[in-house]
Amino acid sequence: MLPMQFHTIRDFRLRLGGVLAEARIAYLTRGRLAADGRNAILVTHGYTSGPRMIEGEESASEGSWSALVGPGRAIDTDRFFVVASNMLGSSFGSTNAASTDPATGRPYGSRFPELTVSDIVAAQKQLLDALGVRELIAVVGPSYGGFQAFQWAVDFPTAMRGIVPVVTALRSPVARVEPLLARLAADPNWNGGDYYDRGGVAETLTALRIETLKGYGLEAKLAERFPDPAPRAAELARIARGWAEQFDANSLVILRKAMGRYDVASRLGAIRARVMYVLSSTDTLFPPSLAPEVMGALEAAGVRADYVALESAFGHMASGLDGAKWAPSLRRFLDEIASG
Repeated sequence: MLPMQFHTIRDFRLRLGGVLAEARIAYLTRGRLAADGRNAILVTHGYTSGPRMIEGEESASEGSWSALVGPGRAIDTDRFFVVASNMLGSSFGSTNAASTDPATGRPYGSRFPELTVSDIVAAQKQLLDALGVRELIAVVGPSYGGFQAFQWAVDFPTAMRGIVPVVTALRSPVARVEPLLARLAADPNWNGGDYYDRGGVAETLTALRIETLKGYGLEAKLAERFPDPAPRAAELARIARGWAEQFDANSLVILRKAMGRYDVASRLGAIRARVMYVLSSTDTLFPPSLAPEVMGALEAAGVRADYVALESAFGHMASGLDGAKWAPSLRRFLDEIASG
């Protein structure tokens, strides 16, 4: 297991007016940065997972990407310096609501400032600058990670040669946070998000996670090992509990609110990077019916873009669980943009 690394940004100013006195960004790296600082690839993760998705984390919401990242793989760590950064506001090492507020000495809880996807990307940019990255080969990520890839391309148009947004879209399909808040508020420990001295809300998180993983298509993958429904349900619950023990419920709220504000459709003219857009044939969250709209909008904006249709039974998790099916397309794309 790779050691988690950390970068701290002092007095990090947010788009909606808040300030984090200490914004810590957790990240993993694989490979070596070239002397000219121009061989890096940023891998961005989904809503409820983290940077260990590149190592094979079984609870990754997009499925493990370990088959895509490594020596000789599509994202070849013998060639590229890979940075996998935990989103600001998320629960796998970066500053989030469970972190200590320097002003009070207590967890931020419900007082954590509101974020945008632009804030998440700006923090990543400061991290990469600190690491000595001068230009990215690409930003590659699924789902919420794809939001970040598109946001990178419009906020920092000259910072990368390409982006690979996977099982994602130009705007969020989820606009309202109220249903999530109502579900969390039903837990007796919730206390408006200030539950850190009340034992947490792990049971509610586990139930939410089981529902999410079912919707993402994990049951289809588990059926290969657990053909009987009862053992399959038990394994799904085990994976969900493991995630619930690590993830902070407030991060669901923080990132959902930022997701609701995400919309880059009107800014595509800023994109200078080449795009490879990937959708799964069975994804119900970002269905393949999105492809004509997204590809048409990119073409209208003068963006050079390729579309890859991923035929898979694994729904929203297809990019990881069926990584071998689209790895050749990813490899070709990265080879082409890396060679200039």
